[in-house]
Amino acid sequence: GPLKDMDFSIPEGEGMRFIYQFTFEPPAVSLRLTGEKDGIIDIVPKTGILYLNGSLDWETKAVHRLQVEGLDEKGEVVKGPYAVTINVQDVNDNPPEFDQEKYTGVVRQNSRPGKPFMQVHATDRDDPATPHAKLTYSILHHFPNPYSEMLFQIDNATGEISPSKAGSYYLDPAKQDTFTLVVTVKDMAGMTTNAFTSSADVIITVKESLWKAPPIIHIQENSTQVHPVTIAQVYSNEPDVIYDLFEKEKLPRLPFSIDQKGVIYVTEPLDREEDDSYTFFAVTKDNKGELVDKPLQIQVIVEDINDNPPVCKEVITVIEVQENEGEGSNIGTLIATDMDKEDTLNSRLQFKIESQDPAVPSSHLFRIQQDTGILQLTTHSLNKRIAPNYSLKVLVTDSVFQTICDVQIHVIDINDQIPIFEKSDYHNVTVAESVPVGTVILEIQATDGDEPFTGSSHIIYQVKEGDPNNSFIIETDSETNRGFVKINKALDFEAHPVYDLVINATNPEPLVPGVQYNSSSLALFKVFVTDVDEPPVFHATVYKETVSEDIPVNTLVMTVEASDPEGDTEIILKEVQGKHAQYLACIKILLCQSLIFYWKVEMWEYNAAQKSKAALALHLSDVNDNAPQLAMDHPTFFCHPLRGGERALIQATDADEQWYYSKFTFSLADDMNAKRRWEISKVNATHAYLSPKHTNFEEKLYYVPVIINDNGKPPLEGKVNLKVTICRCSSEKSCF
Repeated sequence: GPLKDMDFSIPEGEGMRFIYQFTFEPPAVSLRLTGEKDGIIDIVPKTGILYLNGSLDWETKAVHRLQVEGLDEKGEVVKGPYAVTINVQDVNDNPPEFDQEKYTGVVRQNSRPGKPFMQVHATDRDDPATPHAKLTYSILHHFPNPYSEMLFQIDNATGEISPSKAGSYYLDPAKQDTFTLVVTVKDMAGMTTNAFTSSADVIITVKESLWKAPPIIHIQENSTQVHPVTIAQVYSNEPDVIYDLFEKEKLPRLPFSIDQKGVIYVTEPLDREEDDSYTFFAVTKDNKGELVDKPLQIQVIVEDINDNPPVCKEVITVIEVQENEGEGSNIGTLIATDMDKEDTLNSRLQFKIESQDPAVPSSHLFRIQQDTGILQLTTHSLNKRIAPNYSLKVLVTDSVFQTICDVQIHVIDINDQIPIFEKSDYHNVTVAESVPVGTVILEIQATDGDEPFTGSSHIIYQVKEGDPNNSFIIETDSETNRGFVKINKALDFEAHPVYDLVINATNPEPLVPGVQYNSSSLALFKVFVTDVDEPPVFHATVYKETVSEDIPVNTLVMTVEASDPEGDTEIILKEVQGKHAQYLACIKILLCQSLIFYWKVEMWEYNAAQKSKAALALHLSDVNDNAPQLAMDHPTFFCHPLRGGERALIQATDADEQWYYSKFTFSLADDMNAKRRWEISKVNATHAYLSPKHTNFEEKLYYVPVIINDNGKPPLEGKVNLKVTICRCSSEKSCF
């Protein structure tokens, strides 16, 4: 091509080669090349061929800048100069090289996984702007490797080496303190098998971790030292870290702090009764706030001192004891507590009775077990009549403090007295058999010497003998213990004219052993029942019977019976009353006519004024004795002329019970004219459609013979002539 400015790109290391040929015209007869030829780039003057007589090297010079000029026969410049630039293209002809043949590093036990502790570095002389110098690092070998997982890892871009998760857990100088890694570096980003590779040894020494949790810290409560007080110190494996504390469970305040040397302080006196232990964590962070070391758990135990007095559980401890409790009986326990540490001498309590009020009949009726607080009787028994209550002052002590607790002892009356009737025989009373239920016929009285208004003194009266049917009941007035004998069931002179009653008086509270009820708690009482003329009594209050509605006249349907309680009066069946009473005949009730439902019957005593009544109910069961009929509340008609498809809905009814006509069937009578003109189709159990079979009808009245079967037991048929009108219709669809 003609002379002009030119740029060329030529790969390095390709040796002698043709580059370009410049063409020129007179007056130029030759060309001259000047500039950075470096003995490799030249031009043939007469032909203008630009060529290499050796290999270019990107690492030596990446760009060659030259000028080409056209010369006349005198060697004078007649063309140019023109700029010629040769850009040398890099090829991957240099392997990466580590900056050290061997590296050494130190890692601490339990170092955080992924936290670099050393770095390897390599360079490549190829063009860094190309993949030729793109380096990637990896660990080729790991000596020794006692686990299935690598204990170390390397950042493939930066060459930083750090413990893996397994290394953070397993590295232990006591087991293995030195490891050798073979680290490789590849160019071409390791993406091709033709990449160059170099390797170097890395010697790693494992040292014991500085980052250790201190042993459990014990701090005595309520310390009088000037706070804050140093209690422990932790050390990070890394320099220039930030120390901090945090709680697993958020407390209102954490009475601990840490400085930037890892020194842990307690910032105030502790109270074991408020919190007996603390658990929190020490952490280290870098300047970005990221964790450097794994959190360390710090445990603090607060040691108890005797700084709490005994406390009575109740302001007044109330104990109840029965009069007959024996000597040495445990009657109750005084409970006191101490907030100091349980099961230590600081919380050991001892009990002692300081005083007893009243001091009768002795000032030492009670004792208390020194170490348990159990109260016991020192006497054979107490007597409520002498002293119903006792007050005790009990001294409760620990090794430093003492407290007075109040105990109130209530003496409970025991049931050692039986009820005693004011008299043993209440003689007799006469009552008519007609006296109403609930009538009081006698008042009785017994007394009891036990404490009033308790279960030991309350009296229950019962008829013990002579009342097999529970005809009497006795109620007690809770204020006075007076008993009221009442009629519980209607009396019957004929069944029981005389009652010889034995009444006993007892308490709801059981008697104490050795005490028993005797004859003093029994009373006699006789009841005479007088006769009263009573009305006759039916043997049943209601007489029921069911008969079929077609029962013949004069059939016996039921028998009514009655009797006189006195047994000496003739009974007459007087009359039958009610809406349909005229259909019945007495003395034995006979059916005179049908449709009878309910009556009342009167019984009279002969030549007497006493009478009674009973109800009679006679249920009539239905018989299928009515043929079905059509239920038409409007005339049936069709408009003339017929167009086809007309139909009329018809309905059947039956006077019998629903049971018999729940399913009707419809058909036409055996009439040829009717069957030519009409057809019937069933709709449901009670309805059907009547439809003309053609349209050739005159305007007139037609009679359609319809048969309806009720399918009863026995089945009955009804035949009806249905009137159907064929007529001219108005616009309202009705016949003129």
